[in-house]
Amino acid sequence: MTNCCSMDKEEKKPTESSIKTQKSVLDRLNRIEGQIRGIKNMIENNTYCDDVINQIEASRSALHSVQIILLESHIKNCVVEQLQQGERDVIEEVLKTIKKLTK
Repeated sequence: MTNCCSMDKEEKKPTESSIKTQKSVLDRLNRIEGQIRGIKNMIENNTYCDDVINQIEASRSALHSVQIILLESHIKNCVVEQLQQGERDVIEEVLKTIKKLTK
């Protein structure tokens, strides 16, 4: 993650927190990728529809968890930094993102 969320201001290198977040997100995305392949196989093998639907929901839920992790990291790092620099427009950006997540 080489964005404002991953950079230590003075050293301009990833912070320990951002490295942990990135690893967690990548691990989760790898599992989700496997779930999606599994869903594809289930459909190819004519698996019972309800079972496929349950797996799709599990994948959707896992993606939602990734969104929450990234939003939390963004607020704790990027947003705080931008507010400290007087960039108040970031508040509207975050509110817009939260509205999208809660639809």
